[in-house]
Amino acid sequence: EFYLVKWRGYPESENTWEPRKNLRCVGLLKQFHKDLEQAWIRRDGKPKKNARWLDQGVANYVVQKAKQRRALWRWERQLNAKRNHKGRIAVENEVDLDGPPRGFVYINEYKVGEGISLTQVAVGCECRDCLAEAAGGCCCPGASRHKFAYNELGQVRIRAGLPIYECNARCRCGAECANRVVQRGIRYDLCIFRTPNGRGWGVRTLEKIRKNSFVMEYVGEIITSEEAERRGQIYDRQGATYLFDLDYVEDVYTVDAAYYGNISHFVNHSCDPNLQVYNVFIDNLDERLPRIALFATRHIRAGEELTFDYNMQGECPPGGPGPTAWGSPGVGSSPLMPSLLPRSGPGGRREHTDGLQPGPGRRPGRLPQEAGADRV
Repeated sequence: EFYLVKWRGYPESENTWEPRKNLRCVGLLKQFHKDLEQAWIRRDGKPKKNARWLDQGVANYVVQKAKQRRALWRWERQLNAKRNHKGRIAVENEVDLDGPPRGFVYINEYKVGEGISLTQVAVGCECRDCLAEAAGGCCCPGASRHKFAYNELGQVRIRAGLPIYECNARCRCGAECANRVVQRGIRYDLCIFRTPNGRGWGVRTLEKIRKNSFVMEYVGEIITSEEAERRGQIYDRQGATYLFDLDYVEDVYTVDAAYYGNISHFVNHSCDPNLQVYNVFIDNLDERLPRIALFATRHIRAGEELTFDYNMQGECPPGGPGPTAWGSPGVGSSPLMPSLLPRSGPGGRREHTDGLQPGPGRRPGRLPQEAGADRV
Protein backbone atom coordinates (compact mmCIF):
# COMPACT_ATOMS: atom_id res chain seq x y z
CA GLU A 1 0.00 0.00 0.00
CA PHE A 2 1.16 3.50 -0.85
CA TYR A 3 -0.27 6.75 0.50
CA LEU A 4 -0.07 10.24 -0.95
CA VAL A 5 1.25 12.35 1.93
CA LYS A 6 0.83 16.09 2.43
CA TRP A 7 3.77 17.14 4.62
CA ARG A 8 3.19 19.73 7.33
CA GLY A 9 4.77 23.06 6.46
CA TYR A 10 5.22 22.19 2.78
CA PRO A 11 3.00 23.07 -0.22
CA GLU A 12 0.96 20.40 -1.99
CA SER A 13 3.46 20.43 -4.83
CA GLU A 14 5.83 18.66 -2.40
CA ASN A 15 3.41 15.78 -1.71
CA THR A 16 5.01 12.34 -1.96
CA TRP A 17 3.85 8.72 -2.23
CA GLU A 18 4.99 6.73 0.77
CA PRO A 19 4.66 3.05 1.76
CA ARG A 20 2.82 2.21 4.97
CA LYS A 21 6.06 1.31 6.75
CA ASN A 22 7.33 4.89 6.39
CA LEU A 23 4.34 6.39 8.20
CA ARG A 24 4.24 6.74 11.99
CA CYS A 25 1.04 8.82 12.18
CA VAL A 26 -1.30 6.11 13.47
CA GLY A 27 -4.16 8.51 14.26
CA LEU A 28 -4.12 10.05 10.79
CA LEU A 29 -4.10 6.63 9.16
CA LYS A 30 -7.11 5.52 11.18
CA GLN A 31 -8.95 8.72 10.25
CA PHE A 32 -8.03 8.25 6.57
CA HIS A 33 -9.49 4.75 6.48
CA LYS A 34 -12.60 5.93 8.35
CA ASP A 35 -13.09 8.68 5.75
CA LEU A 36 -12.46 6.19 2.96
CA GLU A 37 -15.11 3.84 4.33
CA GLN A 38 -17.61 6.72 4.52
CA ALA A 39 -16.80 7.66 0.93
CA TRP A 40 -17.63 4.13 -0.27
CA ILE A 41 -20.85 4.13 1.75
CA ARG A 42 -21.89 7.49 0.30
CA ARG A 43 -21.30 6.20 -3.22
CA ASP A 44 -22.30 2.52 -3.06
CA GLY A 45 -24.34 2.32 0.13
CA LYS A 46 -21.87 -0.07 1.75
CA PRO A 47 -18.14 -0.22 2.58
CA LYS A 48 -15.81 -1.74 0.02
CA LYS A 49 -13.28 -4.31 1.14
CA ASN A 50 -9.78 -4.74 -0.31
CA ALA A 51 -10.10 -1.99 -2.91
CA ARG A 52 -7.01 -1.97 -5.16
CA TRP A 53 -7.51 1.60 -6.39
CA LEU A 54 -9.64 4.67 -5.78
CA ASP A 55 -11.82 6.26 -8.43
CA GLN A 56 -11.78 10.03 -8.80
CA GLY A 57 -15.01 10.66 -6.90
CA VAL A 58 -13.93 8.71 -3.81
CA ALA A 59 -10.46 10.25 -3.86
CA ASN A 60 -11.90 13.75 -4.12
CA TYR A 61 -14.18 13.11 -1.15
CA VAL A 62 -11.31 11.90 1.05
CA VAL A 63 -9.21 14.94 0.11
CA GLN A 64 -12.08 17.37 0.74
CA LYS A 65 -12.83 15.69 4.08
CA ALA A 66 -9.22 16.13 5.17
CA LYS A 67 -9.29 19.82 4.19
CA GLN A 68 -12.60 20.30 5.99
CA ARG A 69 -11.22 18.68 9.14
CA ARG A 70 -8.25 21.07 9.15
CA ALA A 71 -10.57 24.04 8.65
CA LEU A 72 -12.81 22.94 11.53
CA TRP A 73 -9.78 22.35 13.74
CA ARG A 74 -8.53 25.89 13.03
CA TRP A 75 -12.00 27.27 13.77
CA GLU A 76 -12.16 25.32 17.04
CA ARG A 77 -8.84 26.84 18.07
CA GLN A 78 -10.08 30.32 17.21
CA LEU A 79 -13.27 29.86 19.24
CA ASN A 80 -11.35 28.67 22.29
CA ALA A 81 -8.85 31.52 21.95
CA LYS A 82 -11.72 34.04 22.04
CA ARG A 83 -13.82 32.52 24.82
CA ASN A 84 -13.44 33.98 28.31
CA HIS A 85 -15.33 31.18 30.05
CA LYS A 86 -14.21 27.93 31.64
CA GLY A 87 -16.12 25.57 29.35
CA ARG A 88 -14.23 24.47 26.27
CA ILE A 89 -15.73 24.32 22.77
CA ALA A 90 -15.31 21.35 20.45
CA VAL A 91 -16.35 21.26 16.77
CA GLU A 92 -17.39 18.15 14.87
CA ASN A 93 -18.84 17.36 11.45
CA GLU A 94 -19.21 13.69 10.55
CA VAL A 95 -22.22 14.32 8.31
CA ASP A 96 -21.20 16.36 5.27
CA LEU A 97 -18.43 18.55 3.86
CA ASP A 98 -19.63 21.89 5.25
CA GLY A 99 -16.91 23.90 6.96
CA PRO A 100 -17.05 26.76 9.47
CA PRO A 101 -19.81 29.35 8.94
CA ARG A 102 -18.63 32.43 7.13
CA GLY A 103 -18.74 35.87 8.70
CA PHE A 104 -19.48 34.70 12.25
CA VAL A 105 -17.55 36.44 15.05
CA TYR A 106 -17.47 34.82 18.51
CA ILE A 107 -18.15 37.25 21.36
CA ASN A 108 -18.62 36.68 25.08
CA GLU A 109 -21.02 39.51 25.90
CA TYR A 110 -23.40 41.92 24.22
CA LYS A 111 -22.01 44.04 21.40
CA VAL A 112 -23.75 47.41 21.72
CA GLY A 113 -25.05 48.74 18.42
CA GLU A 114 -24.97 52.27 17.13
CA GLY A 115 -26.94 54.81 19.14
CA ILE A 116 -27.39 52.53 22.18
CA SER A 117 -25.70 52.97 25.56
CA LEU A 118 -25.67 50.79 28.67
CA THR A 119 -26.01 52.58 32.00
CA GLN A 120 -23.75 51.00 34.58
CA VAL A 121 -25.20 50.30 38.01
CA ALA A 122 -24.31 52.97 40.58
CA VAL A 123 -24.59 50.99 43.83
CA GLY A 124 -24.03 47.48 45.12
CA CYS A 125 -24.89 45.45 48.19
CA GLU A 126 -22.88 45.45 51.44
CA CYS A 127 -23.54 41.77 52.23
CA ARG A 128 -20.81 39.49 53.51
CA ASP A 129 -22.82 36.31 52.83
CA CYS A 130 -25.45 37.06 50.21
CA LEU A 131 -27.16 33.68 50.37
CA ALA A 132 -27.55 33.82 54.15
CA GLU A 133 -28.57 37.48 54.27
CA ALA A 134 -31.02 37.27 51.35
CA ALA A 135 -33.88 36.24 53.65
CA GLY A 136 -33.70 39.61 55.40
CA GLY A 137 -34.12 41.52 52.17
CA CYS A 138 -30.43 42.30 51.87
CA CYS A 139 -28.47 41.77 48.67
CA CYS A 140 -29.32 42.93 45.16
CA PRO A 141 -32.55 40.96 44.59
CA GLY A 142 -34.04 42.27 47.86
CA ALA A 143 -33.09 45.83 47.00
CA SER A 144 -35.12 45.45 43.81
CA ARG A 145 -37.96 43.71 45.72
CA HIS A 146 -37.34 40.38 44.02
CA LYS A 147 -36.56 36.87 45.25
CA PHE A 148 -33.05 35.48 45.62
CA ALA A 149 -32.77 33.31 42.50
CA TYR A 150 -30.29 30.57 43.47
CA ASN A 151 -29.70 27.83 46.00
CA GLU A 152 -26.31 27.01 47.52
CA LEU A 153 -25.36 24.97 44.42
CA GLY A 154 -26.03 27.84 42.04
CA GLN A 155 -29.21 26.25 40.68
CA VAL A 156 -32.08 28.55 39.82
CA ARG A 157 -35.02 28.14 42.20
CA ILE A 158 -37.51 30.70 40.92
CA ARG A 159 -39.99 30.04 38.15
CA ALA A 160 -39.46 31.18 34.60
CA GLY A 161 -40.88 34.66 34.06
CA LEU A 162 -39.45 36.07 37.27
CA PRO A 163 -36.29 38.18 36.81
CA ILE A 164 -32.89 37.33 38.24
CA TYR A 165 -30.89 40.12 39.91
CA GLU A 166 -27.26 39.14 40.45
CA CYS A 167 -24.62 40.97 42.45
CA ASN A 168 -22.67 43.50 40.43
CA ALA A 169 -19.25 45.10 40.14
CA ARG A 170 -20.00 47.51 43.00
CA CYS A 171 -21.06 44.85 45.47
CA ARG A 172 -18.88 44.06 48.47
CA CYS A 173 -19.08 40.28 47.99
CA GLY A 174 -16.41 38.38 46.06
CA ALA A 175 -16.32 36.42 42.82
CA GLU A 176 -17.46 33.21 44.54
CA CYS A 177 -20.66 34.80 45.86
CA ALA A 178 -23.70 32.53 45.52
CA ASN A 179 -25.44 35.33 43.65
CA ARG A 180 -22.89 35.42 40.84
CA VAL A 181 -23.82 32.60 38.45
CA VAL A 182 -24.54 33.87 34.95
CA GLN A 183 -21.65 36.34 35.09
CA ARG A 184 -19.16 33.49 35.63
CA GLY A 185 -19.93 32.30 32.11
CA ILE A 186 -20.22 28.85 30.57
CA ARG A 187 -18.86 26.16 32.90
CA TYR A 188 -19.52 23.06 30.80
CA ASP A 189 -17.56 21.68 27.84
CA LEU A 190 -19.82 21.86 24.79
CA CYS A 191 -19.63 20.68 21.17
CA ILE A 192 -20.85 22.39 18.00
CA PHE A 193 -21.79 19.50 15.75
CA ARG A 194 -23.40 18.93 12.37
CA THR A 195 -26.82 17.33 12.84
CA PRO A 196 -27.51 14.18 10.80
CA ASN A 197 -31.11 15.05 9.90
CA GLY A 198 -30.73 18.26 7.94
CA ARG A 199 -31.01 20.77 10.82
CA GLY A 200 -27.59 22.28 10.16
CA TRP A 201 -25.37 22.89 13.17
CA GLY A 202 -26.42 22.04 16.71
CA VAL A 203 -24.91 22.04 20.20
CA ARG A 204 -24.53 19.12 22.57
CA THR A 205 -23.02 18.91 26.01
CA LEU A 206 -19.91 16.85 26.66
CA GLU A 207 -20.67 16.72 30.37
CA LYS A 208 -23.76 15.90 32.40
CA ILE A 209 -25.70 18.97 33.51
CA ARG A 210 -27.79 19.12 36.65
CA LYS A 211 -31.37 20.32 36.55
CA ASN A 212 -31.78 24.11 36.99
CA SER A 213 -28.08 24.76 36.31
CA PHE A 214 -26.96 27.71 34.22
CA VAL A 215 -25.73 26.59 30.81
CA MET A 216 -25.14 29.64 28.58
CA GLU A 217 -26.22 33.15 27.65
CA TYR A 218 -27.79 34.20 24.37
CA VAL A 219 -25.55 37.08 23.24
CA GLY A 220 -25.25 39.12 20.10
CA GLU A 221 -25.47 42.68 18.85
CA ILE A 222 -28.00 44.93 20.62
CA ILE A 223 -30.00 46.90 18.06
CA THR A 224 -33.19 48.95 18.14
CA SER A 225 -36.51 47.33 17.30
CA GLU A 226 -36.71 49.51 14.18
CA GLU A 227 -33.38 48.17 12.96
CA ALA A 228 -34.54 44.65 13.87
CA GLU A 229 -37.58 45.03 11.61
CA ARG A 230 -35.33 46.11 8.74
CA ARG A 231 -32.89 43.24 9.25
CA GLY A 232 -35.73 40.81 9.83
CA GLN A 233 -37.06 41.36 6.33
CA ILE A 234 -33.62 40.52 4.93
CA TYR A 235 -33.26 37.44 7.14
CA ASP A 236 -36.73 36.23 6.13
CA ARG A 237 -35.68 36.25 2.48
CA GLN A 238 -32.56 34.30 3.45
CA GLY A 239 -34.65 31.76 5.38
CA ALA A 240 -32.89 32.27 8.71
CA THR A 241 -33.04 34.64 11.65
CA TYR A 242 -31.24 35.14 14.94
CA LEU A 243 -33.31 38.01 16.32
CA PHE A 244 -34.33 37.89 19.97
CA ASP A 245 -36.58 40.65 21.30
CA LEU A 246 -35.65 42.12 24.68
CA ASP A 247 -39.20 42.99 25.65
CA TYR A 248 -39.31 42.09 29.32
CA VAL A 249 -41.03 45.42 30.02
CA GLU A 250 -40.95 47.32 26.73
CA ASP A 251 -40.28 46.47 23.09
CA VAL A 252 -37.34 48.78 22.42
CA TYR A 253 -34.28 46.60 21.81
CA THR A 254 -33.45 43.31 20.09
CA VAL A 255 -30.43 40.99 20.16
CA ASP A 256 -29.16 40.03 16.70
CA ALA A 257 -26.83 37.02 16.87
CA ALA A 258 -26.53 36.49 13.11
CA TYR A 259 -22.92 37.65 12.82
CA TYR A 260 -21.87 38.35 16.41
CA GLY A 261 -22.66 35.71 19.01
CA ASN A 262 -21.47 32.86 21.18
CA ILE A 263 -22.22 29.13 21.13
CA SER A 264 -25.95 29.81 21.64
CA HIS A 265 -25.97 30.91 17.97
CA PHE A 266 -25.94 27.20 17.07
CA VAL A 267 -28.57 25.89 19.52
CA ASN A 268 -31.61 24.41 17.77
CA HIS A 269 -35.30 24.78 18.60
CA SER A 270 -37.48 22.21 20.30
CA CYS A 271 -40.99 22.53 21.72
CA ASP A 272 -39.85 19.94 24.29
CA PRO A 273 -36.61 21.73 25.19
CA ASN A 274 -34.06 21.04 27.90
CA LEU A 275 -33.16 24.73 28.32
CA GLN A 276 -35.33 27.56 29.68
CA VAL A 277 -34.90 31.30 29.16
CA TYR A 278 -34.56 33.74 32.08
CA ASN A 279 -34.11 37.53 32.15
CA VAL A 280 -31.02 38.50 34.15
CA PHE A 281 -29.81 41.89 35.43
CA ILE A 282 -26.25 42.43 36.68
CA ASP A 283 -24.24 45.59 35.97
CA ASN A 284 -27.02 47.21 33.96
CA LEU A 285 -30.40 47.57 35.69
CA ASP A 286 -32.28 49.01 32.69
CA GLU A 287 -35.22 46.60 32.46
CA ARG A 288 -35.36 47.18 28.73
CA LEU A 289 -31.94 45.50 28.40
CA PRO A 290 -31.90 42.20 30.28
CA ARG A 291 -29.28 39.55 29.70
CA ILE A 292 -30.79 36.32 28.35
CA ALA A 293 -29.68 33.23 30.28
CA LEU A 294 -30.47 29.60 29.48
CA PHE A 295 -30.89 27.16 32.39
CA ALA A 296 -31.39 23.38 32.29
CA THR A 297 -35.03 22.33 32.72
CA ARG A 298 -34.01 18.79 33.73
CA HIS A 299 -30.95 16.61 34.16
CA ILE A 300 -29.12 16.47 30.82
CA ARG A 301 -26.91 13.54 29.90
CA ALA A 302 -23.43 13.91 28.42
CA GLY A 303 -23.74 13.75 24.62
CA GLU A 304 -27.31 15.08 24.59
CA GLU A 305 -28.26 17.92 22.25
CA LEU A 306 -29.18 21.24 23.89
CA THR A 307 -32.36 22.97 22.72
CA PHE A 308 -34.70 25.77 23.73
CA ASP A 309 -38.11 26.88 22.56
CA TYR A 310 -37.56 29.77 20.15
CA ASN A 311 -41.19 30.75 20.43
CA MET A 312 -41.57 30.29 24.22
CA GLN A 313 -45.04 28.87 23.66
CA GLY A 314 -44.51 25.11 23.26
CA GLU A 315 -45.94 25.05 19.72
CA CYS A 316 -44.71 22.15 17.62
CA PRO A 317 -44.21 22.03 13.88
CA PRO A 318 -45.66 19.04 12.03
CA GLY A 319 -43.74 15.89 12.88
CA GLY A 320 -43.63 15.94 16.64
CA PRO A 321 -41.94 17.61 19.56
CA GLY A 322 -38.30 16.77 18.89
CA PRO A 323 -35.51 19.20 17.97
CA THR A 324 -36.16 21.14 14.79
CA ALA A 325 -34.59 24.00 12.87
CA TRP A 326 -37.16 26.73 12.33
CA GLY A 327 -34.85 28.75 10.15
CA SER A 328 -32.06 29.20 12.67
CA PRO A 329 -31.63 29.86 16.38
CA GLY A 330 -33.28 33.06 17.54
CA VAL A 331 -36.80 34.33 17.74
CA GLY A 332 -38.93 36.68 15.75
CA SER A 333 -38.08 38.65 12.66
CA SER A 334 -40.87 40.29 10.71
CA PRO A 335 -44.53 40.24 11.85
CA LEU A 336 -45.82 36.66 12.09
CA MET A 337 -42.60 35.46 10.48
CA PRO A 338 -44.37 33.37 7.80
CA SER A 339 -41.32 31.64 6.38
CA LEU A 340 -39.87 30.40 9.64
CA LEU A 341 -42.41 29.60 12.34
CA PRO A 342 -45.40 27.28 11.97
CA ARG A 343 -48.85 28.75 12.38
CA SER A 344 -52.18 27.49 13.59
CA GLY A 345 -55.61 28.90 14.16
CA PRO A 346 -57.92 30.84 11.85
CA GLY A 347 -56.34 32.80 9.07
CA GLY A 348 -52.88 31.47 9.86
CA ARG A 349 -52.90 33.27 13.19
CA ARG A 350 -50.56 31.66 15.69
CA GLU A 351 -52.29 30.63 18.89
CA HIS A 352 -50.58 31.56 22.18
CA THR A 353 -50.98 29.40 25.25
CA ASP A 354 -51.59 32.45 27.41
CA GLY A 355 -54.50 33.53 25.21
CA LEU A 356 -52.71 36.61 23.88
CA GLN A 357 -52.48 37.21 20.15
CA PRO A 358 -49.78 39.09 18.26
CA GLY A 359 -50.82 42.66 17.62
CA PRO A 360 -49.90 44.69 14.52
CA GLY A 361 -46.15 44.69 14.01
CA ARG A 362 -45.51 42.39 16.95
CA ARG A 363 -42.88 39.74 16.37
CA PRO A 364 -43.68 36.31 17.81
CA GLY A 365 -41.40 34.47 20.16
CA ARG A 366 -40.73 37.31 22.53
CA LEU A 367 -40.23 37.29 26.27
CA PRO A 368 -43.29 38.70 28.01
CA GLN A 369 -43.16 38.72 31.78
CA GLU A 370 -44.99 35.66 33.07
CA ALA A 371 -48.62 36.29 33.91
CA GLY A 372 -48.86 36.92 37.63
CA ALA A 373 -45.10 37.17 37.97
CA ASP A 374 -45.20 40.56 39.58
CA ARG A 375 -42.54 41.77 41.99
CA VAL A 376 -42.57 40.26 45.44
